[in-house]
Amino acid sequence: MRYTTFTALAAAALATASMAQAQDRSDWPASFTVGTASQGGTFFAYGSGWANLVAEELGISGGAEVTGGPMQNMALVHTGDAAFGMTTMGPAAESLAGTNPIAPGLAMDKACAMFPMYQTPFSVTALSSSGITSISEIPDGARIGFGPAGSTSDTYFPRMLETLGVNFERRNGGWSDLGGQLQDGLLDVIAFAAGVPVPAVSQLEVQTDVNIIEFTAEEQAAIMAEYPVSAFEIAADTYTTLEAPARSVSMWNFAVANCDLPESFVYEATNVVMSDNERMVNIHRAARSTLPEHWDKNNVLKWHPGAARWFQENAGAEIPADMIYGG
Repeated sequence: MRYTTFTALAAAALATASMAQAQDRSDWPASFTVGTASQGGTFFAYGSGWANLVAEELGISGGAEVTGGPMQNMALVHTGDAAFGMTTMGPAAESLAGTNPIAPGLAMDKACAMFPMYQTPFSVTALSSSGITSISEIPDGARIGFGPAGSTSDTYFPRMLETLGVNFERRNGGWSDLGGQLQDGLLDVIAFAAGVPVPAVSQLEVQTDVNIIEFTAEEQAAIMAEYPVSAFEIAADTYTTLEAPARSVSMWNFAVANCDLPESFVYEATNVVMSDNERMVNIHRAARSTLPEHWDKNNVLKWHPGAARWFQENAGAEIPADMIYGG
């Protein structure tokens, strides 16, 4: 009898909650897209996964869109052409300052912080047959693939290599395409800036022998002195090629949401991603850093009110009012 009563009460509570949820959804969009990057890169694999997860859990239509990466995603989210997107802190800062090459002079202040994703390490890959084992061994005039035009890699890696005295021919393209060009001898090196493991590098390892080239301590220090990056080590178990951790530098990535999206929608979407890290890690190992405590890695973008409320309630985040959109 008590069990029956409890079941009835639970069912009633569930029905009430469902009605409230349906009422809360009255201003939600019917569908959403997540701006990612090119296929073969971490943004696309990670973004497709969390888009599908949010769509499934919230019961609305949603998916990933192939884009040019962080700069284009800032523009798409700012204009509302994409509800969500993925960006890196450097491109985010440039977009806010009006120096995004997609729309020079436009301050893209309608893209709000949603949740921390992971760090983007900068690393260099060459075929073992090339004999290139260090940055200093990259030959003069080397053909280097920097990823899609406007991506984090394309924005920062050419400058970094110039700082280190490397002379090169600049090539752009999706990570998978560049991987094929490296195998075919059309490129000498690929300069990756993507969450690890980068799918294109993992695929290369299966098909051929590669060298994953780390920075020396001096090179790392020189880059950190010039660019908005921090020290990072690519763990030895990231790739089968690595026998020890590889010295690198990295930049944090954040998911962004259009600032005008309903607070409850962004709150619930954030909750889906941040409440179960194991599911996110199953999507991509880079999500090991998709943790609530990393909310403080955003010191550039204003927070979406829905996301800010989630981190305040669930991570003890002390987000200043002037860092919350509309606050």
